[in-house]
Amino acid sequence: MSVAFRRESDEEHKEPKFEIPMVPGPNLVTARGKALIDARVVELEAALAGAEGDAREVVARDLRYWHTRQTTAEIISPPDDETVAIGSRVRFRFNGRERQIDIVGNDEADPAADRIAFQAPLAAALIGAEPGEMVDFGGKAEAIEVLATTASL
Repeated sequence: MSVAFRRESDEEHKEPKFEIPMVPGPNLVTARGKALIDARVVELEAALAGAEGDAREVVARDLRYWHTRQTTAEIISPPDDETVAIGSRVRFRFNGRERQIDIVGNDEADPAADRIAFQAPLAAALIGAEPGEMVDFGGKAEAIEVLATTASL
């Protein structure tokens, strides 16, 4: 049989385990976000102690990611109540509907809980706005009316 058609072992044909990609740009976090990152590192360190085989590789990879996020985290100063910034809770009107979101760092974002990463298009459009201001969004001029902003930290 030709060597080209022989399989030495199944180990040769496993899918590679890639590193978790980092979000480009600065790792800006709220104080809450930093606490969540720290808790995740502690959780993964404990899991690594008991993990074996492939599971150990996966936990080690996740731990490398979170260690990097932990060491590169830049805690932002609490925002004021006059201008939308990272750490703000923003109430706004868009398409005739009122909504409220918190603008947070990438690692604590949870859109289902109305926690939007500062790099998301909606958050990026709102940052720097003040209550009463109309903001362009989605290619539409004055699409969003900022109603109120407070520090959500």
